[in-house]
Amino acid sequence: MASDRGRKSTIYDIATSTGTSPATVSMVLNGTWQRYRISEATAARVLGAARDIGYTTNMKARGLRLARSGLAGMIMPHYRNRFFAGLSETFEAGARARGFCPMVVSTQRQPETEREVVERLLSHQVEFLFIVGVARPEPLNDLCHAAGIPCVNIDLPGANAPSVVSDNRGGARMLTDVLLDKIAAADRGTGGTAGEEIHFLGGVAGEYATEERVAGFREALAARGLPLRDDRIHPCGYSPPVARRAAEDLCRRLGGMPAGLFVNSITAFEGAVQFFQSLDRAAFHGRFIGCFDWDPFAAFLPFPVTMLRQNVEAMIEQGFAYIEQYRPDEFPMTRIPPRFGPVAGDVRNA
Repeated sequence: MASDRGRKSTIYDIATSTGTSPATVSMVLNGTWQRYRISEATAARVLGAARDIGYTTNMKARGLRLARSGLAGMIMPHYRNRFFAGLSETFEAGARARGFCPMVVSTQRQPETEREVVERLLSHQVEFLFIVGVARPEPLNDLCHAAGIPCVNIDLPGANAPSVVSDNRGGARMLTDVLLDKIAAADRGTGGTAGEEIHFLGGVAGEYATEERVAGFREALAARGLPLRDDRIHPCGYSPPVARRAAEDLCRRLGGMPAGLFVNSITAFEGAVQFFQSLDRAAFHGRFIGCFDWDPFAAFLPFPVTMLRQNVEAMIEQGFAYIEQYRPDEFPMTRIPPRFGPVAGDVRNA
């Protein structure tokens, strides 16, 4: 049963020796390979390799795995904004409509907690798992594959499972275009160049969603021949207190509000608004704000804001489609276009 130096052989050893994936090996050893359309020849090759290297499955665990639990799992960062709360509610409704009992757990973006929660959900025999908002979901995908459990990444993609994300780049370009149109209309007849004074606030440098939104922001500016210096991008994270300080520092450096401000998320927007409350209403005259997220309470702000609403219903529905048509060796990604959300006081959102 042991391989080199007494180490117990694993499904990864079998995958390497047969030229298959750990997910395929897991499906074959769990006896669920036919359900996922793995060929009989591949299954025979995997089983032969398992015998050759002395790998044996835990039959008691295998029996538990083949029993249906009726549980559907989801992990997510938190419930503090409408995007994540909407994903959770839509997932729960979709799971119940399909005859499953949903289990949703928040992890506060802590990798150690994410892994611990996934291991616990797998031990409870969830039949599939939605992994939401995890920056590096591949280790969690591997845990699911090893347990023979289908999984899908939502919001942030991974290389080891199907993924469903917002069209961050296309949505950012849409939102930037609206802000630039408003700035141009305000400048018309004045000879102003305020379109060059638009800034991007929030998000994490190097993170998929942020980088895609910055790319869309840059594309919109480039299409109009407007320059964009790196000092117009402020990836201050998602924390409202940090975003508040970043917005305050920006306005202090500029001597007032920029002509346009693209805020990367509703949590960063929350922090920016905390600072905006200290400004006179006149500070927003001829200034335009957009947010890549949506909350209906923005309708009660003393200034108009253009907001994009991520289509959580379509994202979750596509996630279920991937689970229901699961292929252990196929990892497609679907981008779901966001939509402008209705916000009072902003004719673009009407």
